[in-house]
Amino acid sequence: MADLSVNIKDLKLKNPVMTASGTFGYGLEFADFVPLEEIGGIIVKGTTLEPREGNDYPRMAETPQGMLNCVGLQNKGVDYFCEHIYPQIKDIDTNMIVNVSGHSPESYAECAARINELEKIPAIELNISCPNVKDGGMAFGVTCEGAASVVKAVRKAYHKTLIVKLSPNVTNIADIARAVEAEGADSVSLINTLMGMAVDIEKRQPLLSIRTGGLSGPCVKPVALRMVWDVAHAVKIPVVGLGGIQNAKDAIEFLMCGATAIEIGTANFVDPAVTKKVKDGINEWLDAHGCASVTEIIGAIS
Repeated sequence: MADLSVNIKDLKLKNPVMTASGTFGYGLEFADFVPLEEIGGIIVKGTTLEPREGNDYPRMAETPQGMLNCVGLQNKGVDYFCEHIYPQIKDIDTNMIVNVSGHSPESYAECAARINELEKIPAIELNISCPNVKDGGMAFGVTCEGAASVVKAVRKAYHKTLIVKLSPNVTNIADIARAVEAEGADSVSLINTLMGMAVDIEKRQPLLSIRTGGLSGPCVKPVALRMVWDVAHAVKIPVVGLGGIQNAKDAIEFLMCGATAIEIGTANFVDPAVTKKVKDGINEWLDAHGCASVTEIIGAIS
């Protein structure tokens, strides 16, 4: 059996397989399908400073080789998370990571500061694809300045491992990665969803309530692989790869493109036990190819 352990700065993962925020609940929902302790890290549903109701329905639409969503970060807020959710998940024997969203650098920082106080949450992942309400609604993550402003504010308030989730809806994602690295990000995860749209031609209207949404699933994998490769060659901090991973082969492709770890998202809806299957599949591939450690294949594609 190969050594599957990897490190994201001070965050030690028993294997490189994590779950993507918004696709795995708070972990407990999947306990009947997969041993949670065998997952390298569980990134829980997005959390904001204040409660959010999310967008109107319909929020999801199936597309060829993927899906669109516009859930709108529905959650009960960080105080509810700390008081009610954290006590239920703190003893799960893996890395429990909180995805943090906000509407201003200050709201991100305040939310992160509250989570910083939770002993058994070793890391957060910043969703910088949220709109900046002070700057016309443009997402923070689509400019170097916007992305850097969030990370700079959070870094002052949060003292554990800080992962920043990058938007693919940009001209040069490597520039964004460099900007957040310069402000103290410990790692970057990519890609978040691509903006897309689906139409009901009989009703002559979009399938989603707000017209557009985030596209995920197998259809985005080639884009995600290219961006992971670009970013891995642009920064010195660890890269977490995600986007269309369905099986161990997909995961290994991301590792070879430079990802230290991977996240599985949409595939959890198809097979709730996919994380364990991917982890076991990586191990089998490494054994079959005479690799003693998963680190031997990380960044194999130069």
